[in-house]
Amino acid sequence: MLGLRLRQVDLALEGTGVDEARAVRRQVLEQLDDYLLPRLRAEAAPVLAVLGGSTGAGKSTLVNSLLGQEVSSASVLRPTTRWPVLVHHPLDGRWFTTDRVLPGLARLVGGGAAAGGGAGEQGQAGLRLVASDAVPQGLTLLDAPDIDSVVDENRALARQLLGAADLWLFVTTAARYADAVPWELLGTAAQRRVELALVLDRVDPGEEDAVREHLASMLAEHGLAGTPVLVVPEAEPQDGLLPDWAVAPVAEWLTRLAADPAARRGVVERTRDGLVADLVVRAGLVADAADAQEAADARLRAAVEAAYAAALVDVERATSDGRMLRGEVLARWQDVVGTGEFMRSVEERVARWRDRLTAAVRGRRAQEPALAEAIGRSLDAVVLDAAEQAAERAHAAWRADPAGAALLDGLALSRSSARLREDIAAQVRAWQDDVLQLVADEGGDRRTQARALSFGVNGLGAALMLAVFASTGGLTGAEVGIAGGTAVLAQRLLEAVFGDDAVRRLTRTAHERLVARVGALLDAEAARFTAQLDALGTADAGGGALRAAASRVASAPLPGAQGGRTGEPRVAAATSAGAPAGRLRGVGALPPRAAGGPAGSPDAGERTGERERGVRGWWRRLVGGDEDAR
Repeated sequence: MLGLRLRQVDLALEGTGVDEARAVRRQVLEQLDDYLLPRLRAEAAPVLAVLGGSTGAGKSTLVNSLLGQEVSSASVLRPTTRWPVLVHHPLDGRWFTTDRVLPGLARLVGGGAAAGGGAGEQGQAGLRLVASDAVPQGLTLLDAPDIDSVVDENRALARQLLGAADLWLFVTTAARYADAVPWELLGTAAQRRVELALVLDRVDPGEEDAVREHLASMLAEHGLAGTPVLVVPEAEPQDGLLPDWAVAPVAEWLTRLAADPAARRGVVERTRDGLVADLVVRAGLVADAADAQEAADARLRAAVEAAYAAALVDVERATSDGRMLRGEVLARWQDVVGTGEFMRSVEERVARWRDRLTAAVRGRRAQEPALAEAIGRSLDAVVLDAAEQAAERAHAAWRADPAGAALLDGLALSRSSARLREDIAAQVRAWQDDVLQLVADEGGDRRTQARALSFGVNGLGAALMLAVFASTGGLTGAEVGIAGGTAVLAQRLLEAVFGDDAVRRLTRTAHERLVARVGALLDAEAARFTAQLDALGTADAGGGALRAAASRVASAPLPGAQGGRTGEPRVAAATSAGAPAGRLRGVGALPPRAAGGPAGSPDAGERTGERERGVRGWWRRLVGGDEDAR
């Protein structure tokens, strides 16, 4: 369920920390697929020990020397870089020929050190499986690419392989163990609580104690106290292989581990449990990032909503505060009712207005379409201007937000849509039809109907539109002064036919319908923005569901879980309960002097002097100069 919830989280919006969250999500999914799920499904599978390290650390030479044959090329340009070598006991091959572990990597069975180069050159990554009787049954060795490779894909593959390991064998050298890159990766090991052993390669004779002491202090500083340190002394390879006595510490440590089922099980369980705990924490980080996605989605939607809501308010005000009663609309209304006579009659008795209005409107029916067209054009301009301003405001708000800026690329959202002008004209005409229908429906009784017919529905409709533009609730004394005589005449004409209450109701209803139609237009324009968010699904990024799934994983008991004591060695020193099937080269081998060297072997004094020279050499590599010169 945790993997499903992680896959459902899509961190599509840009923002602070989102790149890191995407990387964490990808890594968690890889470790679920490459390690945790395969390990839970096959607890009896061999321990997968992955050898990782920096360029030139000697990983491949170490693997070849442990096996007594060259299976992994140790040259600078290795054909196995994209096809790392996995060496297993012949009886353990069934665990790795399928996609049980590292399912995303292809498989190539057998071949020498150069095998897999062709496939690697094609850019495909995979595992080259090599069966060897030298590998103890229950143990598998995987030679990973360099963690500091100049090729991004190779570095990513190295980290993926280490993420699939039950046991890390981290290989470094006496000259480079203090470099920053290895310790960054070792910090990941501490975070995951993965089982770890450190192989210190190319240590000059006599340097072992000094190097080991300094390295142990660094390990403790990075939360890795007690990590086994296996020293491989400096030795000249013969036919590409180190002497058996040089690799004996590593061979014997691995052999003891493979020989003890309890030790192997402990390695697997501690790495598994550490990874589960780490995945729960990192899933929480992804859930937090998903919450941030939802917040960004809401923020962007709010910016669009605010821009277009303001546009609708602008239209409402422009169509109700008298601004429409001027220019072409005023001229066409004056054509309908005449100007001089009626403007003079504003100051005359109200009782005489009805007769004058009736005569005026009847005598100028031909002017009504021109008035309706003028009203339509004015409305078109008001709505279009409001929509353009809304698009500019929404676009500017998104451009200023990292989450929105990335969505604007390639989209012409700073202006209204190409069809908006036509859509506005259609909606305005539809609203004018609404107004005429309101006038027609209002003449319900015969008396009112007769009065309406005497004035004409079109004329009354035009008058109602003008009344709407003056006030949605009918003119008050103050509004008479604002809207002027034009609105007064229109309202008085309507009152003469329908009465005061009906006029207030008609103007309010007509304005509400106008606002509704304009609102639908603006909603469609706003949807050009919000459709980008809808396509991403970031309104519900899945943070809550992921957090709940992680909580269930954290509380679920793991099979065979063991609670180790704090500070105990990360890998117990297993005692052999019987030789395992397979024997690594170097087991039981002794250095030439310990085995009884030739005549003239250095005595104790000479060995002491050699140790002193070795310590000086170690300091030279550490600080970059000669100790004697300091």
